[in-house]
Amino acid sequence: MSAARPAELSFTPAEGGIEMCSVRVGETLFGVPIMRILEILDAPVTRPVPLAPAYIGGLVHYRGEILTAVSLRTLLGMAAHAEPQDLLVFEGKDGYFGLLVDAVGEVRTVSPQEFEPNPSTLEDSRKALFAGAYKLADRLLVMLDPARFDPVQLAQGQLSR
Repeated sequence: MSAARPAELSFTPAEGGIEMCSVRVGETLFGVPIMRILEILDAPVTRPVPLAPAYIGGLVHYRGEILTAVSLRTLLGMAAHAEPQDLLVFEGKDGYFGLLVDAVGEVRTVSPQEFEPNPSTLEDSRKALFAGAYKLADRLLVMLDPARFDPVQLAQGQLSR
């Protein structure tokens, strides 16, 4: 039964477990598959993008290129963070993009048996962002699929509404 769940994701977990980079936004702990992260930037300088959707956290210089940074806080409807944020860098279909988070934590290995799909009571807007959760000993690790945060995909999703 758990073998069918990862098919919803844009990656396939390893048989013995998957290494997740834990990140925090507010008090919530999220997990991103470590194999999808190209780099983690500590408090990069972001430049605002006039007339961009609110979830665009800015533009960042990255290895001679410009990438669009998506603010997870804004997507979650949270107030702006006063402290500098960390940036996870990913490669999407249309180039590099980043995800701004409050803090990057440790790498955790989770097993498929700990995975639970999104609850049916979760708002559709959240279901579009979250890929389920892993049950840890003391809390949940909400699964993020980086493909869902690609700015091009987010823009296309807004246009279809």
